[in-house]
Amino acid sequence: MFNKQTLRDFDLKGKKVLLRVDFNVPLNSNLQITNDKRIRETIPTINYLIEQGAKIIIVSHLGRPEGTVKPEFSLKPVAERLRELLKRPVILTNDVAGSDTYKYVRNMKEGDIVMMENVRFDPGEESNDTEFAKKLAGLADIYCNDAFGTMHRAHASTTKVAEFLPSCAGLLVEKELQILGGALENPKRPFVVIVGGAKVKDKIGLISRLIEVADVVMIGGAMAYTFLRAQGHNVGKSIVEKDKVTLARLLLEKAKKQDVKMILPIDHVVTGEFSFSAEFVTVTTKKFPRTGMGMDIGPKTVRLFKHYISKAKTIFWNGPLGVAEFQRFAKGTNEIAEALADSKAFTIVGGGDSAKAIEQLGLQNKINHVSTGGGAALKLIEGVPLPGLQALSEKL
Repeated sequence: MFNKQTLRDFDLKGKKVLLRVDFNVPLNSNLQITNDKRIRETIPTINYLIEQGAKIIIVSHLGRPEGTVKPEFSLKPVAERLRELLKRPVILTNDVAGSDTYKYVRNMKEGDIVMMENVRFDPGEESNDTEFAKKLAGLADIYCNDAFGTMHRAHASTTKVAEFLPSCAGLLVEKELQILGGALENPKRPFVVIVGGAKVKDKIGLISRLIEVADVVMIGGAMAYTFLRAQGHNVGKSIVEKDKVTLARLLLEKAKKQDVKMILPIDHVVTGEFSFSAEFVTVTTKKFPRTGMGMDIGPKTVRLFKHYISKAKTIFWNGPLGVAEFQRFAKGTNEIAEALADSKAFTIVGGGDSAKAIEQLGLQNKINHVSTGGGAALKLIEGVPLPGLQALSEKL
């Protein structure tokens, strides 16, 4: 249950609000933004603060500068894009909570926006340093965390700063928690889950938790081969986490005991090597070649997955169903993305590569919720406490 204070719990007029956002957007070699979703998703929070007469001090990271100033990780392109979206001035300071930042903050008027440079330029950010957090807190009257994608990180600007200011969740964080939490607490049924990706070890807790609440769990991607091996199938040279085969068997048994359908691929796009240009054949699980490597789910599996998608009332999807970075092995992932877009169910995509597939196909407006936080979304669903959420003030 979401029981943290939100922006609506504060009188914001004339107040300086330290707003932590996740503007860690992808840039091309010319330092141009290739996907501005994370910026756009925070616009409602910023507009709300403007309407309420707040003075907005934006904090974000970009990339991994590792505590040093690196021009290629400057927030300059982000500030420029934010100006375009808001159609109003956004001042980008030359430092992180330093003299330049304080100069602009000191002279702010209601509705003004100051963005400080990449917070990870300071080593105190990732080390969760108390003194650095105090410097950040010294800029403002209220702290607001709207950076859902970083809530699983215990950094100075996501957790420690909340010790020194009244704190709350932003509108994006509130939406993410309500939708993702609601999917687990009271989903419309049948509740169908699709989990892909490379490694079982990264999603053990997620799959285990989803077995407890879902009606159908469908597994794809490289991780499916560990589950197929657990069932005794030959999977050739496909990636298998040998130390997780027993665990995969236990998860299959758990699903059976709880009367949850655990659906694994029944056919596969197979190559002789891991290569974007490798020749491929499509085979059933029973005829998997000993020298073959699974690169994508096959057409029969796509049809099987679509059968359950068509009957679902709630769908959660996380992780590609093949080697989607190679276009010729992205077919399964793309077809399932399109099936979700066509579905009448309430659809949730849990960030990461599955969100990327949705956006590349231009389907984001046909999905009910595409999460801005890959790792944070998975941790939340798994039931792992999020440090950034725990740090915020409880509702009074």
